[in-house]
Amino acid sequence: MKTEIDIMIVAEGTYPYVSGGVSTWIHRLITSMKEFTFGVVFIGGRKRDYGEKKYVLPENLVHLEEHYMFDPVTGLVPEAHRIDEKNLEYVRQLHLWFKKRQVEGVPDKLKTLKFYTDEVKEEDFLYSKDVWRFIKEQYINYDMESPFVDYFWTIRNMHLPIWRLVDIAENLPPFRLIHSPSTGYAGFLASLVRYDRDVPFVLTEHGIYTRERKIDIMNADWLVDRRLFFQREHGDVEHLRQVWIGFFESIGRFIYSSAEPIISLFDGAREVQIKYGASPEKTRIIPNGIELERFSRLRRARNSELPKVVALIGRVVPIKDIKTFINAIKILADELPDVQGWIVGPTEEDPDYYEECTKLVDTLNLDKKVLFLGLRNIEDILPMVGLVTITSISEGMPLVVLEAFGAGVPVVATDVGSCRQLIYGGLDEEDLKIGRAGELTPIANPHELASAYRRLLTDREYWSNCQKAAIKRVETYYRLDTMIEAYREIYRERMNGRHRV
Repeated sequence: MKTEIDIMIVAEGTYPYVSGGVSTWIHRLITSMKEFTFGVVFIGGRKRDYGEKKYVLPENLVHLEEHYMFDPVTGLVPEAHRIDEKNLEYVRQLHLWFKKRQVEGVPDKLKTLKFYTDEVKEEDFLYSKDVWRFIKEQYINYDMESPFVDYFWTIRNMHLPIWRLVDIAENLPPFRLIHSPSTGYAGFLASLVRYDRDVPFVLTEHGIYTRERKIDIMNADWLVDRRLFFQREHGDVEHLRQVWIGFFESIGRFIYSSAEPIISLFDGAREVQIKYGASPEKTRIIPNGIELERFSRLRRARNSELPKVVALIGRVVPIKDIKTFINAIKILADELPDVQGWIVGPTEEDPDYYEECTKLVDTLNLDKKVLFLGLRNIEDILPMVGLVTITSISEGMPLVVLEAFGAGVPVVATDVGSCRQLIYGGLDEEDLKIGRAGELTPIANPHELASAYRRLLTDREYWSNCQKAAIKRVETYYRLDTMIEAYREIYRERMNGRHRV
C-alpha cells in the first residue's frame, strides 16, 4: 500500500474526535478520493476535553497525529534567559503586529521556523527578563484598568501556542500539499509549513473563524470587564478583549496572504473574507454537498402522518443558542400540546452550558417536551421528525440543512451564514424559482421561531410545498460528487509539477 502522504489536513478541534459539521466534511473528502493518501494533524485545547475517535478511519488516511495546545509541557526549566536586542525587537514587532498597532505586515523573519527554534526559543519568551519588562511596558501604556496578573497571563497565553505550532511543523512527515479547513491555529500552522517547505496551501473556511472568535471573546465570562460604568462608552471594547480580537484578525490576514486558493461555501462568506483581508482574485466558492442516494432513501421511511417533532441537530454549545430553541418550544407547546423538541448532538463540549440548558428545561416544566438525545445516527432521526431547526447565532453552510433537505424535511433556521440561500434560494434565478424550503427567523427570537414551527406543523399543504422545494434544491445544486470533483481538480492542479518535500 502507498504510504507517502499526498495531502495533509490540519483539523482544529474537529476530526476525528468531534462528530458532525467540519469533521464529517473532512471524512467525506478523504473517503471520496481514494486515489490520494491523506494525513491529519489534530489540534485540540486540552486532551481531557476529547474522548474516543468518532469515525472509523479510512484506509487512505495513512497518518494521524494529535497535539494539545494548552496541556502542560515538560522539559522547560524555569531559569533566567537573555535575548539580544535585535531579537527582542522582533518579539516586539510580533506582539505589536498581533495587536495591529505599529506593524502593518508580519516581518519575513517571523515567517521562518528557524527564528522560533534557534533565535527566540520558547524558554526565552517565558523566562527572559527582557520580555518581562516588555510586557510591563505594554501594560502601563495600554491597560492599567485591568489587574497586571490578568494582562500578563493574557499575553503569555496568546503567544505560547506559536512555539507549540512551530514544534509540530518541524516534525511533520513529508507531504505534497497542506489543507486547512479554518484559519486560526490550524491555518497558522499551515502557513508556517507553506513558507518553510514551499508546499501548496489550500484554505477552506466553513464559518468565518475570525468572526466566530469575536463572538466567543465578547461573550467570554473569563474576560471580566473591570471598567467603571462611566468609562464604558457605547461600542467600546475592553482592552484585553481588543487584544484577543486583534490577535485573531492579524493571524487571519497572515493566513490569507499565504493560502491559495481561499475557499468559502457561499458568496456572503467570500465577501466577509475579503473584508478581513483576503485578495479577491485568490477566493472561490465551493458549496457543500451530500450523498443524495443515502438521504433520499430516508423519504421512503417516513410515515404519512406529519410528526409534531422539531429536531435541533448540533452541539450543545452557546453559539448554537440552544436556550432560544427551548424557549420557542415552551411557547409552541401552549398551542400544540403534543409537540416535542429534540436536541440531537454531543453535550460534553461545554458541560456548564449543557447544565444551564437542562435547568432551563426543568424551570419551564418541559422535561417531557424537550429531550436531549445525545449523539445519534442522523439517518435514524430524520424520518421521525417534522422539522429540522437551526437557532445558531453564527453558521457557515450547515451540512445538517442539506441532509434534512435530502431526506425531505423542511428547515426553520435563523438568518445566519448561508441559511437564507439554502432555504429561500439565491444561487441564480432558477434557484429562486424553486421556492421556499422552510422559514427564516431573526437571531434569538423564540416567538418568531415558535410561529414558524407552528405554521409548518399545522399547514400540511405548505409543509409539502417546502418539502418539494427542499428536495429539488439539494438535488440540483448541492451534490457531493460536484463538491468532490472541485477539490480533486484543485489538488491535482496545485500538486502538479511539485516534488515531494
